[in-house]
Amino acid sequence: MANQPIGDLMETAMGKIRDMVDSNTVIGNPITTADGITVIPVSRVSFGFGSGGNDKGQTPKPGIWGGAGAAVKIEPIGFLVVREGGVRMLSIAPPAGTTVDRVLDMVPEIMDKIEGYVDKYEKKKHDQPEG
Repeated sequence: MANQPIGDLMETAMGKIRDMVDSNTVIGNPITTADGITVIPVSRVSFGFGSGGNDKGQTPKPGIWGGAGAAVKIEPIGFLVVREGGVRMLSIAPPAGTTVDRVLDMVPEIMDKIEGYVDKYEKKKHDQPEG
């Protein structure tokens, strides 16, 4: 789309979306409390983009006609809480509506429990005398 006014229109619109949505929009700046707890805001970002145009060529009124539109939705979903070497997700989003969504929401908690069991097993195995 080099040297095409429609391409320039699309590039400009996409540039504006990039300006609105950066990595700090999804994962916010960390906030550290006086007692050493770090809280990091997390958001869900959705966006849509559409553009179109027409090159009228050599008609009686030549020219390029076009338009573009974009929408961005930023929805806070929770906070990452970092304390004593552990990280937990504190969700503020509405509860999951389907069974699959509920299972996916439980994955971090299940992984923490599995990690705890593995650590206990390894410690118990390490502490037992050989013989």
